[in-house]
Amino acid sequence: MDVLVVIVVNVMLPIFSLIAVGAFLHRKFAFDMKTLSKLNTYLLIPAVCFANVYQSEMRGDTLFFILSFLVIQNICLMIVSAGMAKAAKFESRLASTFKNSVVLSNNGNFGIPISQLVFQHNPLGLTVQIIVMIFQNLLTFTYGLFNAVSAEKKGIHAIGLFLKNPVIYAFLLAVVLQAFAITIPSYLWTPIENIANAFLAIALITLGAQSAFIKIYRFSKPLILSLIGRLILSPCIGIIVILMLNLEGTTAQALFIASAFPTSRNSSIFALEYGNHPEYAAQTVLVSTVFSMVTVTSVVYLAKIFFP
Repeated sequence: MDVLVVIVVNVMLPIFSLIAVGAFLHRKFAFDMKTLSKLNTYLLIPAVCFANVYQSEMRGDTLFFILSFLVIQNICLMIVSAGMAKAAKFESRLASTFKNSVVLSNNGNFGIPISQLVFQHNPLGLTVQIIVMIFQNLLTFTYGLFNAVSAEKKGIHAIGLFLKNPVIYAFLLAVVLQAFAITIPSYLWTPIENIANAFLAIALITLGAQSAFIKIYRFSKPLILSLIGRLILSPCIGIIVILMLNLEGTTAQALFIASAFPTSRNSSIFALEYGNHPEYAAQTVLVSTVFSMVTVTSVVYLAKIFFP
């Protein structure tokens, strides 16, 4: 119960405060949603991706096992979500958003605070979460982005639209600069950092604006399946992969917890940008975040029992 209270106060309350601000302001002033979408997609997301990758330290004895877990688990989620979408007979745009809602998780503004709380006396736990966040950034702006654009464009047209997104080049540039230990001068780094710091607030305000007029009269089949896939199947697959790789201790705890985080807000941003059922995408982000107060707390408790 203490963990639940701390999560609600320190993580959920700040998140939902910004979402509420976005919803209120959109109702009052009617934001231009396309402008907000462009701001997120072409400025804020590339900046935060570049800053995270450039500042990251992905070394250590456990890196291979962490990456092995992430690759196996996410391939399983891709296969499972594609199978669920096909079985439910979702049309291409709905299937695109559904698959992103299951595969892409909120390991940034949600995952990092949770890990800081759970592993406050164990730096390895937070290091694992940072690696997971970086991997999710890569997954988001490769699989997630291509999945979003391919709902409208096929084949070479989808690849062309995918390659126009600046976040791909922000990621590659950050990898090169970090690999060669190139220092970015402060007069360039300061504006990049400022833009990256603005991402959380603007992204959540955008989500709030998307959600301002949403009315959930019932839990639709796509929404229910998204919640099952993201909050239940993902941690179940996670624990199977952990046991398969024979992981233990803090690394196993951190990866199990990370597998239970709610749907990434980037899923709703992509859906808004490419017109793939943005209202359903926003619903999934909101409802999965609310329900995760229970599911993530349960997984944190189980992680301590299973992997002492």
